[in-house]
Amino acid sequence: MNSCRAGRCTLRVALVLGLALSCATSIRTFARAEQPLVYSAVVDSLIQPVSAEYVTSTLDRADLAGAALVVLTLRTPGGLVESTRAIVTHMVAARTPVAIFVAPSGARAASAGFILTIAADVAAMAPGTHIGAAHPVDGGGQKSDETMAAKMTEDLAAYARTLAGRRHRNVTLAAEAVSRSRAFTEEEARAATPPLIDLVAADLPDLLRQLDGRTITRFDGATVVLHTANARVVAIEMSLRQRVLSAVANPDVAYLLLSLGTLGLTIELWNPGAVLPGVVGGLCLLLAFFAFSMLPVNVAGVLLLLFGLLLLVLEIKVTSFGLLTVGGVLSLIFGSMILMDSPLPELQLSLRLVLPVVLAFTAIAAMLTRLALAAQRRPPTTGASAMVGSSGHALTAVDAGGGRVSTHGEIWQATATEAIAPGSRVRITQVDGLHLHVCKD
Repeated sequence: MNSCRAGRCTLRVALVLGLALSCATSIRTFARAEQPLVYSAVVDSLIQPVSAEYVTSTLDRADLAGAALVVLTLRTPGGLVESTRAIVTHMVAARTPVAIFVAPSGARAASAGFILTIAADVAAMAPGTHIGAAHPVDGGGQKSDETMAAKMTEDLAAYARTLAGRRHRNVTLAAEAVSRSRAFTEEEARAATPPLIDLVAADLPDLLRQLDGRTITRFDGATVVLHTANARVVAIEMSLRQRVLSAVANPDVAYLLLSLGTLGLTIELWNPGAVLPGVVGGLCLLLAFFAFSMLPVNVAGVLLLLFGLLLLVLEIKVTSFGLLTVGGVLSLIFGSMILMDSPLPELQLSLRLVLPVVLAFTAIAAMLTRLALAAQRRPPTTGASAMVGSSGHALTAVDAGGGRVSTHGEIWQATATEAIAPGSRVRITQVDGLHLHVCKD
């Protein structure tokens, strides 16, 4: 009887513990479901098709997950207008509110970054950052005439005014950032009337704390109250493909790819059938051209680089006593200096890269030229010319009337200006068809 009671008590205790555990799990699940979700992405590169794809895919994932906010931490020297418009269009159409955060301290959002900042639902900056200088430049590296430059500027200025007006930000300053290349610190942007940005935050947690309970107005005029307290932040990283392609868009990397690609194809032309140099060179050139399509490349710079490489190759074939090499080196240096047509340091080539590459190509060209000259100075090893100066021995008496000699394992008819006894060593002085002229060795 006592054992039955003990069993029932144990069963009741287990049921109670199980119910309590179930309730606790349900409470934790409900709390997790109620916890705000914030997606975070970092854009630390040029605004180009790869970074645009990264941003738009982040916004799509946030929409599918029902996130409360997307925070794009931005630091960029600028980029392509078309990629900027693609990001803005996606931000405007996204169901999830978007906050652009220019951070950390010392960062900037220039040119295309300024357009993205004023287009966001929330514009925030960290202390010691700045935005602006959004005057458009021609990405083809060529000078635009005044009419075309004015059209480009007015078109982008109107775009900036539209975005600033819809976001209730300072329209005048937004237009001046484009037309007059004005830039603004975080204090200047916040203190303007109306302001260019919404708030200044030290870091992402501080930004989320300030945004909690804040009412924002979307692009279509709808109002949304943000709930970001104790939010779960999901960091979205670039995929491997996006990281590789974004790295290729770096001016130094693009220049190096162009140099390696040209060198690979040149080696393939010197040694037809080697295959590997040609494949690697072609791949490097294609990646370089992809990068140049996103960078402000000067066409004259590219032509100078190719001309310099051509001169170095011709030095191997043409004896110019070093003049072609000097011209090729100068062409490479000047082409490298003007290759990137941009006043921004981030979009210019580093001399620490240019000089080693030029010196390496010069050393390769000098080495190949030395080998070519040495090969030209070598005596012939085949044909009739190679027999002149070689030795043999007389099989019969040889004189002006003729005779026979053995050389190179062959028997030849030969004549000599002086009589040569049989078995004597002879040296060939001239080859006349199938007849040799010899002398005593």
